[in-house]
Amino acid sequence: MIQKVMSVGMLESNCYILGDELTREAVVIDPGGDGPDILAVLQQENLKLKIIINTHGHFDHVGANQELKEATGAPIAIHTADADMLNQPSAEALFFTGGRLRPSQADILLKEDDILEFGEYQLKVLHTPGHTVGGICLVLQNEPIVYVGDTLFAGSIGRTDFPGGSYNDLIASVRTKIFPLGDHYLVMPGHGPATTVGQERQYNPFF
Repeated sequence: MIQKVMSVGMLESNCYILGDELTREAVVIDPGGDGPDILAVLQQENLKLKIIINTHGHFDHVGANQELKEATGAPIAIHTADADMLNQPSAEALFFTGGRLRPSQADILLKEDDILEFGEYQLKVLHTPGHTVGGICLVLQNEPIVYVGDTLFAGSIGRTDFPGGSYNDLIASVRTKIFPLGDHYLVMPGHGPATTVGQERQYNPFF
């Protein structure tokens, strides 16, 4: 599998470009900004964007949605509970972006256990509320990798003081959805370095 990790936008969110080596189909997870740079990587790797996936609706993870959609025709996928955040940006999102955040529209409404395919690869949706009501994680099938958005970080967890956040829900999401995957799973977060389930289970102070 082709994997490119980019730090995008003013809050340096992790954007993941995943591609199939043979079919060249790709997905982009959390295009939070810097649309031209993301499009340049897709072009350099000769990848055809099939789906734009948002792990949640915060502006720093969706900022380049509309730009990518217009350039490639790829649909935007987000959990149904966060879908309205795309076309109804919060006052905080507009403030942080100086009013430049372009609204977008969800084309695919996700739910627990949905499967998103690109070439021979599949991502399974885990609904992990807590950071937002519709937060999700994406488990790469047949390989020990999970893309967790802002649910879990190396040594920390996502904030729960935003509207729709819940500390109890977030802790439960990690304990019941991410930890059971197994200690060997590589955890790819929405900000900061990668970690593992085992590392977080043993050393993360929130657990």
